[in-house]
Amino acid sequence: MSGVLRITYRKSSIGYSERQKQTVRSLGLRKLGQSVERPDTTTVRGMVFHVRHLVTVEELPGVDTHEAVETSA
Repeated sequence: MSGVLRITYRKSSIGYSERQKQTVRSLGLRKLGQSVERPDTTTVRGMVFHVRHLVTVEELPGVDTHEAVETSA
């Protein structure tokens, strides 16, 4: 896997388990509609898989992973 994932927080985590809320926060998402860019790794994909009903994901293959991490911080 290479590239970057753009993850957008689309649905509130209210009413879902605490574990899912913590996963959303650990992805760096705080407010609805917020987007973050994370490296396309198995760890990040696993986190997204567990909250896939709350977020949308876009693959950005043309972006260097190092650049995306710097710009999202």
